[in-house]
Amino acid sequence: MDYKNQNLINQLTEDESFIRWAKNSNKNDVDYWNNWIINNPNKIECVELAKTIVLGLTFNKKSVASEKINDELDKVLAKINSRSASKDKISFKLFNYRNFAIAAILLLFISIGATLFLSSEKGVVHKTAYGEILDLQLPDGTSVVLNGNSQISYPKGDSRIITLVGEAYFKVKSIPATKAKFWVNTNDLQVEVYGTKFHVNTRKKKTKVVLDEGSIHLKLKNGLSKEMVPGDLVSFSKENNQISHKSVSKDTAYSLWRDGTYTFNNITFKDLMSNLEFSYGIKAEFIDKNLEELKLTGGIPNQNLKICIAAIEKVTGASVTQSNNKLIIKLN
Repeated sequence: MDYKNQNLINQLTEDESFIRWAKNSNKNDVDYWNNWIINNPNKIECVELAKTIVLGLTFNKKSVASEKINDELDKVLAKINSRSASKDKISFKLFNYRNFAIAAILLLFISIGATLFLSSEKGVVHKTAYGEILDLQLPDGTSVVLNGNSQISYPKGDSRIITLVGEAYFKVKSIPATKAKFWVNTNDLQVEVYGTKFHVNTRKKKTKVVLDEGSIHLKLKNGLSKEMVPGDLVSFSKENNQISHKSVSKDTAYSLWRDGTYTFNNITFKDLMSNLEFSYGIKAEFIDKNLEELKLTGGIPNQNLKICIAAIEKVTGASVTQSNNKLIIKLN
């Protein structure tokens, strides 16, 4: 993206009127920016990126009516296309901008199509590549969202015995009639559950489990057990036998992802980039080392690396430059 467009994105994300348009919180602002978009169709890319950054930076996602905003933007885009129908060159240009503007949404479906799915007599494997997110439903009705560079596998005919490498979010289907248990196995522990919602991360040579709903029983590879209630965060590493069991609060350092947004609370800039390294297979290099310990809280869209980088720059005030397979981070 050239300097002029990047400068416009920065201006939009700092404009109070634009922020109110993005959040659909003021009718006058909505009308103003809808008309502005109609009169500036060549800025659709910047508008969509800026809107994504504004909404992505909101930690409390309940305050964002994203579906309504997207509907409004679609209506405006329809008006633009209608005005340009008689001009082939302009129509083609708008089509390209429209494609770019919704790239973050399409990426989810592209990743589903590109995701590796293997089935044999021995078992079934679902695997994502770097930067991909897969939302799938297992044969027993359990929902699983698989993060980038992750894999689940299970025996053919029994999808309630899962082996996870990487990161996933589970909504386990309860089967009251048989009280069938559901297991998630990692290198460090086994999660035992009947029906609940929880997040499992096996990055950094340890397993972290966060429970959203219900209750689960953990069997650690050192022979100990842990009972979890909603809001608990348990981390265990078989390698060094370290256990951490705490309640997630405003003071707890943690990071989660789901619904296309990577949310983080009181984590360091270095940890934020470490999570991106695992998901996108890209290395982060801090030129200014004092940035590594900068504490961050918020959220960024995580389905498109380009948008993700723009949001990180907005959150931190740092410069993040991509060079081949590396992200160079330094002070502006």
